[in-house]
Amino acid sequence: MSSLAPTLQAFFTDRLVAQRQASPHTIAAYRDALRMLVVFAAQHTATAPSDLDLADLDAPIVSAFLDHLQAERGNSARTRNARLAAIHSLFRFAALRHPEHAAVIQRVLAIPPRRADRSVISYLTEPEIAALLAAPDRSTWTGRRDHALLALAVQTGLRASELTGLNTADVQLATAAHVSCHGKGRKQRITPLTKNTTTTLRVWLTERAGHPADPLFATRQGARLSRDALERRLAKHTATAATIAQTLADKKITMHTLRHSAAMRLLHAGVDITVIALWLGHESTDTTQIYLHADLALKQRALDRTAPPGSPPGRYRPPDSTLAFLQSL
Repeated sequence: MSSLAPTLQAFFTDRLVAQRQASPHTIAAYRDALRMLVVFAAQHTATAPSDLDLADLDAPIVSAFLDHLQAERGNSARTRNARLAAIHSLFRFAALRHPEHAAVIQRVLAIPPRRADRSVISYLTEPEIAALLAAPDRSTWTGRRDHALLALAVQTGLRASELTGLNTADVQLATAAHVSCHGKGRKQRITPLTKNTTTTLRVWLTERAGHPADPLFATRQGARLSRDALERRLAKHTATAATIAQTLADKKITMHTLRHSAAMRLLHAGVDITVIALWLGHESTDTTQIYLHADLALKQRALDRTAPPGSPPGRYRPPDSTLAFLQSL
């Protein structure tokens, strides 16, 4: 029997599930990365996947696979690095079980991640948020559910997986209303709710009338909403909202955009970056720094404070077009 098949199985059952107690999202991400690598190696070595040996996944094959992800599958550098992280995790586990393959393992572990450009995040302005929240047809059950879901997402900044994982018991609407969720890294997080969001959720919970363990946002059949379903509903309501706030048509809106919007709301309100990191469930404030880079208003205020004494604050704005024309004569 090859050394790869039992190592792969032990990696998922022993390392990820039993030892690390990895989340289903992490297991699925590692599964997809390693499945693609095995298929790629099987095609390039003309070997059945079950017959592959650990030595068949050497550094040249892994490097070719990573190049294939970017050149042929169109993956970004970040996605490539995430796949490489899964491969590195497997090979670190294999190093303990197969010292005879130490040279191959060491060369694979030496493959570095690729530097990725950090783009400026996209977020919604207040008029865009208002248009999006008004988009669901609240005369229907589905529309009322979607309105409550979007209102909660924009106010709390919960991740898509955290929203779909919420149960009715996770929402507490008495004194100090809040929502409790299991976030990334199995961290329990409590996020306070505003008065408007509390009112919206109280109406929805009355209509939902589910048991404490039932999903907060469910399908008509009572099943938990999937990530894909969430994105489809958002795309539908974004298209409707774009007829009111036309700037939405120029933006790519995802559930993570709503998370960014919640963070930017807090930043504009003067909330400290460390508090925003706790609010969003970030492991480090370094992740939260992206919102400082995206906030042009904050940069403008900093620029105003460095302006020479006596100069008017703000950016130059041209005069009235008619006066500008006369002045140019």
